[in-house]
Amino acid sequence: MSKIIIAVPRGRIIKELKKILIKTSFAPEEEMFDDKSRKLSFSSKSKEIKFIKVRAFDACTFVAFGAAQIGIAGEDVIREFDYSEIYAPLELNIGHCRLSVAALKTLLKKEDPGTWSNIRLATKYPNISKEYFAHKGIQVEAIKLNGSMELAPSLNMCRRIVDLVSTGETLKANGLKEIDEIMKVQSKLIINRSAFKTNNKKIQNIINEIKSLII
Repeated sequence: MSKIIIAVPRGRIIKELKKILIKTSFAPEEEMFDDKSRKLSFSSKSKEIKFIKVRAFDACTFVAFGAAQIGIAGEDVIREFDYSEIYAPLELNIGHCRLSVAALKTLLKKEDPGTWSNIRLATKYPNISKEYFAHKGIQVEAIKLNGSMELAPSLNMCRRIVDLVSTGETLKANGLKEIDEIMKVQSKLIINRSAFKTNNKKIQNIINEIKSLII
């Protein structure tokens, strides 16, 4: 029987995730939580389960294409990719933030967002952004960036962004103001539908154990 592979995201939620995973019967080796480690694959306390460490934005793709059977991903990533092969049965109550629209403060002094009809923005989330603004009757040209979104308006690439916001301090430091919240975000457990059908009992046990540890 092949092992169950769990894809966990690198980055900001790893410390929160550690509090859950170390209490499980399949806790990963400690090195997985070491930011300095270059390893990407890790054993666990269970011979039937191993972990891989991936970019947060790639977790859904690894699970959707069967490279991992289980993963952890933010609601923002789940919605952006909208893979039919994934379902997300469990909220983990970690990684809380929001996906928001922000614009240059100087722009907002001249323009009312309610008058926008055709705009350009920078984002990691072109699909969510276009869907959100389409409901408002606004046409969007989305410039895809994978990071440093706040730089784009100051360098005249655009005057608006859609990005994750936690405290809002980065926006303020770069002359931007949060206009509207598109969605609240937290991390979820995601499952490959085909894997769940063929390995139902084993995967359901993992879901149940993690669920019992969520505060």
